[in-house]
Amino acid sequence: MKAPGPSKPKPLIVVGWRELVSLPELGLHGIPAKIDTGARTSSLHAHVLDEFTRKGERFVRFAVDWGGMRHFCEAIHVDLRGVTSSNGETQRRFVIKTPLTIGSLTFRAEISLADRSQMQFPMLIGRTALRRRAVVDSGHSWLQSAGIADMGPGRG
Repeated sequence: MKAPGPSKPKPLIVVGWRELVSLPELGLHGIPAKIDTGARTSSLHAHVLDEFTRKGERFVRFAVDWGGMRHFCEAIHVDLRGVTSSNGETQRRFVIKTPLTIGSLTFRAEISLADRSQMQFPMLIGRTALRRRAVVDSGHSWLQSAGIADMGPGRG
């Protein structure tokens, strides 16, 4: 009898350097995100409003401004972590864990809440979230964002 060999790895999805993503438990859909393998942690543009405890669990309440609207959200606060930003500055940020959807793939991801008001994209997806799930085709955009990939020149 032959011993079972190593299991085949799951096929990875291919994402472009920018994609529309969703955070379904937060009610946020179609968020433009930059896919950045140079960043370890994913981040979301948000203003922290309050931290509180509910049924023994720590939560954070925050506001997300994009699409011309302010969205109020609450999530379990898993950590307060020092994160080094792209300019080399270390900031203390709230980190939440929530489902993240890219194309047809949904998984739980850790996301830091940050001031991204000076950035082009309200969300950044880092390499930890993508590990063993996706590979990045840096020459293309919107590969997992239905309806955008075929919108003509300048979208690639």
